[in-house]
Amino acid sequence: MKDLLSRSLQTTIIFLIVGGILALALGGYFGSVSNWLTGLAVNAQSWFSSRYTAIQDLFAAPRDVAALRQRVAELESQNATLRAQIIELSERASQVETLSALLDYARANPESNYVAADVIGRDPSPFLHYIIINRGSNDGVLRGMPVVTDQGLVGRVDAVIADAARVQLITDPLSVVNVRLKDTDVEAALNGSVTGDLSLGFIPQDVTVEAGSLALTSGLGGAYPTDLIIGQVTNVRKREAELFQQASVQPAVDFSRLSIVLIITNFRPVDIAPLVPTQTP
Repeated sequence: MKDLLSRSLQTTIIFLIVGGILALALGGYFGSVSNWLTGLAVNAQSWFSSRYTAIQDLFAAPRDVAALRQRVAELESQNATLRAQIIELSERASQVETLSALLDYARANPESNYVAADVIGRDPSPFLHYIIINRGSNDGVLRGMPVVTDQGLVGRVDAVIADAARVQLITDPLSVVNVRLKDTDVEAALNGSVTGDLSLGFIPQDVTVEAGSLALTSGLGGAYPTDLIIGQVTNVRKREAELFQQASVQPAVDFSRLSIVLIITNFRPVDIAPLVPTQTP
């Protein structure tokens, strides 16, 4: 009997508590508590979510780094390929520009016949100035033929084989070219040197030579045709104690960048050495 009363009392108390709570809730007395509990739950969820994301990123980082490294390697490879293509296109554009300039030169000087040749080698000796070209006797190239570019005189063919030839540059120490200065009657001899510098010798003391004068082939001696451009006078040295003046010449041709040249094939040099009188003791 006591147990029954005790259970009834407990049930009544529980119903009273629940009813009181419901009444308080319906009356809005638990609003602040509810908001506090809701905020606490949201903060807890955010905390657990951030920690989960951090742990997920930690395990995913090695895969991302590997993927990034692979992508960087792919981009570097593409970059190297593009650079190589740019260099190749630049070289082709330069070659086309050179060929166009040589064609314009040939058209402007129709009195001569030309054969174009690529420069395929240079003399390694610091004391000689030669280039090797890929045209030879099979192409009608003969020893002594002049070699030019659109800029001016390069030199002349010094030795020939079937499919190649050696060209002595005007900068070679053994090269001598008879020249005249444009718009004057001054004639002189152009000499090369070991250093590649050009100098004019045998200029009479009684003539006036000015810096900037254009030096052209004179045709004397029969080694070169007339009026091929050589370069410009840069400075003049005149000393009263010497028989002749001397002058330095800046060549019109950039010999360090020779890639394609023209050979004048319808010019035949004349060897006048047998006609030069010899001195007898």
